[in-house]
Amino acid sequence: MEYRTAAIIGSQWGDEGKGKVIDYLASCADVVVRAQGGNNAGHTVVIGGKKYALHLIPSGALHPGAVNVIGNGVVVDPAGFFEEMETLESDGVDCSNLFVSDRAHLVFPWHRAIDELSEGRAGSGGIGTTRRGIGPCYTDKAARVGLRVCDMLDAAAFREKMSARLDAANEIIERIYGAEPLDKVSILDLYAGYAERMVPLIADTGAIVYDAVTAGKAVLFEGAQGTMLDLDLGTYPYVTSSHPGSGGFIIGAGIGPRMIGEIVGIVKAYTTRVGAGPMVTELTDATGDAIREAGHEYGTTTGRPRRCGWFDGVVVRYSARINGTTGLALMLLDVLSGFDELKLCRDYAHKGETLQGFPARLDVLGACTPLYDTLPGWKSDITRCRDFGALPEAARRYVEAVEEITGVPVKIVSVGPDREQTIIREEVF
Repeated sequence: MEYRTAAIIGSQWGDEGKGKVIDYLASCADVVVRAQGGNNAGHTVVIGGKKYALHLIPSGALHPGAVNVIGNGVVVDPAGFFEEMETLESDGVDCSNLFVSDRAHLVFPWHRAIDELSEGRAGSGGIGTTRRGIGPCYTDKAARVGLRVCDMLDAAAFREKMSARLDAANEIIERIYGAEPLDKVSILDLYAGYAERMVPLIADTGAIVYDAVTAGKAVLFEGAQGTMLDLDLGTYPYVTSSHPGSGGFIIGAGIGPRMIGEIVGIVKAYTTRVGAGPMVTELTDATGDAIREAGHEYGTTTGRPRRCGWFDGVVVRYSARINGTTGLALMLLDVLSGFDELKLCRDYAHKGETLQGFPARLDVLGACTPLYDTLPGWKSDITRCRDFGALPEAARRYVEAVEEITGVPVKIVSVGPDREQTIIREEVF
């Protein structure tokens, strides 16, 4: 049986423009599922010139009638969750059709404190976390000591479990980091209030998603960050604490692997990265600065400037292999307007040899040099183009070069931030 399902995957290091594609496809979706990550990353969606920053709540919230699901693979910070909900509702967004998995784990103030202290102690050796407590929450999950959303359903037991975990966390905060312990009473009271607000939203979301998929409804799966930040398959240790690829979506949504049909890899027309770690095509010159300013390359959540470089075909090819990508959405093509020539990395060279695949060893990756194809640029404004044929020839050649290097068809081309500035070459649903 073929299902009407699609997963939207970041095919680089995150920040690829997933929010726009998710929003575009969510207009056709009956259910939108957030499957992994936390509020350490964000999607920016532009509708009618107005920006919406989404960190935990699925993009389907911007489409009346869609069911929105926060799956079991997500770690939920109640403070950020309710703040985001209130902001959206103040903008007239209806968040009533929203469910939170009873199996999702909860982020607490001690997770944020330990994240801050750990990263601060590491100094220049830190991995560049957002200090939102996501890593420590996933650590508790893996250690089987975390608290889940379902724990909120029993108020007395929830308070008792929080008290025990806070005692353990304060011991770490005091003894290992020499910092002041967190106040127990205020945290327990605060989270008791969050629990009262959360209870009406709690559900077995895996069952909701399964029922929707088997009923033939259009279901869209979204996540945070990108494939190269995957805990297993990314540029470890400069990665996140979850699995932003298609495999992580399956587990994080609580469904079987055959239930995701289309897997759309989102890629920028160039490459960006936030934080430390090797980036073979990085440009530390005026060209890199020009791309950063033209693309407004600053983090949605942190505001940090992103590292910029030419399109890295090795990364996207690797991402396509491990995700089973069926099509690409090429974002921010308009940012490249105005350059005399453009470069795309086809392969890596290491010690005079062309590498096969993407290296696991960071010392090897850091010593690689990019092997580029060079194409002519274009000067015209492409933000008003609405079909592929309307693009200048050089822009069309660039898109075709991406397809040739990666081996994956480009189904969507974005030529601006707004929803309407989208060229659909092949429908996803």
